[in-house]
Amino acid sequence: MNNRSAFETNLDKNAANFAALTPIKFLERAANVYPNRPAVVHGEIRRNWSETFSRCKKLASALNAHGVEKGDAVSIMAPNLPEHFEAHFAVPMCGAVLNSINTRLDSEVVAFILKHAGSKVLITDKELSTVVKGALELMDEKPYVIDIDDPYWTDGELIGDTDYEAFIANGDEDYAYALPADEWEAITLNYTSGTTGDPKGVVYHHRGAYLNANSNALSWAMDHHPVYLWTLPMFHCNGWCFPWTIAAMAGVSVCLRHVRAEDIFNMIKKEKVGYFCGAPIVLNMLNSADDALKDGINHQVKVMTAGAAPPASVIEGMENLGIKVTHVYGLTETYGPSVVCAWHDEWNEKTAEEQARLKSRQGVRAPMLDDLMVADPVTMEPVPQDGKTMGEVFMRGNLVMKGYLKNPTTTADAFEGGWFHSGDLAVWHEDGYIEIKDRSKDIIISGGENISSIEVEDVLFSHPMVQEAAVVAKRDEKWGETPCAFVSLKDNADAVSAEEIIAYCRDNMAHFKAPKTVVFGDMPKTSTGKIQKFLLRDRANNPESEE
Repeated sequence: MNNRSAFETNLDKNAANFAALTPIKFLERAANVYPNRPAVVHGEIRRNWSETFSRCKKLASALNAHGVEKGDAVSIMAPNLPEHFEAHFAVPMCGAVLNSINTRLDSEVVAFILKHAGSKVLITDKELSTVVKGALELMDEKPYVIDIDDPYWTDGELIGDTDYEAFIANGDEDYAYALPADEWEAITLNYTSGTTGDPKGVVYHHRGAYLNANSNALSWAMDHHPVYLWTLPMFHCNGWCFPWTIAAMAGVSVCLRHVRAEDIFNMIKKEKVGYFCGAPIVLNMLNSADDALKDGINHQVKVMTAGAAPPASVIEGMENLGIKVTHVYGLTETYGPSVVCAWHDEWNEKTAEEQARLKSRQGVRAPMLDDLMVADPVTMEPVPQDGKTMGEVFMRGNLVMKGYLKNPTTTADAFEGGWFHSGDLAVWHEDGYIEIKDRSKDIIISGGENISSIEVEDVLFSHPMVQEAAVVAKRDEKWGETPCAFVSLKDNADAVSAEEIIAYCRDNMAHFKAPKTVVFGDMPKTSTGKIQKFLLRDRANNPESEE
């Protein structure tokens, strides 16, 4: 007996009615529908969607001809350049997985990532040649290196086997590029900052990339053909998936090598930029800029911010400039923004200060996130929506990663109970909006970059004079948060200054990870000898509380 519903009988999937979701189709549509509309701006370089599509196909075919196959990793380490934008489409078009590497990392970490990913090809910009050369020297099996020889950057050296333009010149603009047979196939690989040792490789799938690209547009109520300024690094969760969002909306990617207030304001005015993203440090930098730079913006500008929660004063300052702020929250493991502080019309009646306070909350699930909750991390029972009871933030759905590359145990732990465990602690307000209060993983978010307190502590412990060390986040008006190191010295140790400790850290790790503050003295401990970091956080941020 056939128990199938009539709606399930002779109504199967086929090539006519089903296709795997992939953001590659956004590029294809933009080029077909709007071939002559601008797609990419970089200095005097201006390319339309037809030209961009052609370049992506040529890069994909050239990679394929070089031996890059389905499931291979292709890495890129570069600023926000047209080549970086193109790689987000071209690499998956040849069936490979794109790995965009943080440009602020040191050679040792870059080498680890390239080896762990098994990268066959590395595309890199000459500005980063020193770090990349150092990483390659640490590798026995080196990837094929393609240099980006940007005409607007003269420093650095070309260290690769070829340069980007020469490489794609051999490509085929009529290349029959690959589309995923299954939308669960990997599209990109992003590495966390390594909270408990080496960085973890977070694997994204085509479905999640497609859906979050759309989620971004919906969350922001983006106009058709938006002009988007690349202040957010493309290595951050693939630019929070905005390369694909901009293609979906047939917009313009305005490239920006370095994030400077003068450059941002100039590009906003020159290119009529309507959208940009950035950490609260970027917003604060713009707030603090000379008034002369701020003059002359006569159109609506929107900014999306994430990272450490932006102070209400920073949000209010941006709104006073006429720049509308949308606050989002997410993790590398959730394709970037999976939570948005969705706005309600009735909030427009509140004072500017009250509005800024509401906007400083992380918010509710984004359009394409299936579920969000704040719950007890042990029982996984939701906490009361009272704005007081803390719990862990949990997510689930299509905006959650496939898992961690070559790390099944950590993957299983992250998904225990059928939810993704964020490690972030929050309260749940009566209106359903969440507000982050602490980080159970002791992550420090400085200038939009994640810094592991454990990594900094490891360097401090290697100092010959240091007996004990603990690192916590200290609030900072400019950076959002900075590492604050509490240090006790060994008995009979020579005198050492805070400046010397900081210099030692900078010599042994990426500069942005080094502590900005060092406090000497004994540290509070539990009865079992564990350092009480919550007391240190209070001490770092409220020194007046100490007697």
